[in-house]
Parts: sequence; structure tokens; C-alpha cells
Amino acid sequence: MNKAQQYNYKKTVLITGAANGIGYELAYIFAQNNYNLVLIDIMAQRLADVTEKIRQQFDICVKPIVKDLSIKTSPEEIFAELQQESIQIDVLVNNAGFGIHGLFSETNLNTELDMLQVNLVTLTHLTKLFLKDMVSKGEGKILNLASAAAFQPGPLMAVYFATKAYILSFSQALASELENTGVTVTALCPGPTESAFHERTGLAGAKQIENNNMMDAETVAKIGYRALMEGKTVAIPGLKNRILAEMVRFTPRNLVTKIVKNMQEVK
Repeated sequence: MNKAQQYNYKKTVLITGAANGIGYELAYIFAQNNYNLVLIDIMAQRLADVTEKIRQQFDICVKPIVKDLSIKTSPEEIFAELQQESIQIDVLVNNAGFGIHGLFSETNLNTELDMLQVNLVTLTHLTKLFLKDMVSKGEGKILNLASAAAFQPGPLMAVYFATKAYILSFSQALASELENTGVTVTALCPGPTESAFHERTGLAGAKQIENNNMMDAETVAKIGYRALMEGKTVAIPGLKNRILAEMVRFTPRNLVTKIVKNMQEVK
């Protein structure tokens, strides 16, 4: 059996940001459910370690691709590499993303442009590339990592919150377009989750982090996987996060913005 046959003998999932956090936990869950994996991440050594660990535990194919998703050409390069190897993607998980904390007037422009590319443009580009084959086959699933941040403006993380609002809106619209095609789109909207995200963004000392009993990445991944398999359009892990998402709809926007700003402030 050649490589393409090995991959297409079982269903294959592509996961971006697969070396840590929710992305890694999702990779492990898909491996447990007998999916072949295509794992994308910028951290070469961590990705290699994850790949080796999964290969040792499961009888599946695992293809790691080291890629900087802030580079505009990355989605086309990933797609071309998989086409060249005749690897079909049955499930696309757009998990990669990052944030930056601080006043917009003071934060680094280049970092925010990279964030827009990773969180928003690359997600859209990959979806466009892989969706056509799914529709033509009449089967496929897409999981987009949004956030509880998608439901309100986010002072001190203005760009990050806006990207997550885009992901939620895009996913809901796409899910509607794809009704009766056999392809589903799910937006996963977790609240603060235990990961290195908060340290990288400068949020570690924020009130919402210090005062929040954060959900662990494994639990979030399990909820996301289940919602994806059930074809749900939106999944919000945690009762508290679901209540807050609903309350925002009935609360004056200026008050919501003040509350979020207060939560985002670092002590």
C-alpha cells in the first residue's frame, strides 16, 4: 500500500496549531478515533515530539508540516503539498491563533498584522481551499476555533476579540450555506483555557484569569470534537460561558465594553 492509499484508507484530519493546547488535545482525540493526521505548527521540535508520541501509540499515519501561518503563501503551500501526495482531507480544524494584550495605540503593528493573518486570513484561505473537495464528495467537517471573546468587544485586546467575532460570524454563515451538502461547520467558543496562551499574550496577571476557574484544554477539545461530530454550528464549553454569551445580547453595549475592559486589566 503506497502513502496515498495509507492516508485515504482511513479518514484524515488536518489540524493547525497542533503542537500545544487545544490543538494537541484534538490531535490526540482524532488519533484515538482512528483518523490519520496532518499536523501543522511553527514549533518544529515540539511538533516532532508530538508526532513521534502519537505514532508510537496509534496505528495511523501522521504527517507533520512545519509552517509559519503568518506568511501569506502558507495555505497554498500546504494544499499543494497534500495534493502532490494525493492526501485528501476529510476534516479541517482551524485551531491556530494568538493574541496580544495592551492598548491598541501602544501595541506592535507588525504583531497585530501577523495575528490578522493567522487568526483570520489563513483560516479563511484554508477553508476555501479544502471546502470544494468536501462539497464535491458530499461529505466533510470543519471546526473553527472562535472564542467566548467572539460575543463582545474586547478593550485591551481589541484586534484579537475582533478576529474571533469574525470567525464566529463566518462559521455561522458558512454552516447555513452548506445545509444539505453533507458538509458541516462548527465554531468552538471556549472561555479562558489552561494553556500557554495567557503568558504569550501578557494576560497572565489579568483579573479575568486570576479570578477564573479555567477549563483545561483536554475538556475543551472533547466538547469541540463531540459538537463537530454532531454537526452543531456553535459550541460554547461551560455553563458560565454559555450564560455570559446570552447575557451580552440583552446588556447595553457600552456597559458590556466597560465590564470586559475591567476584566482585561492587569493587576
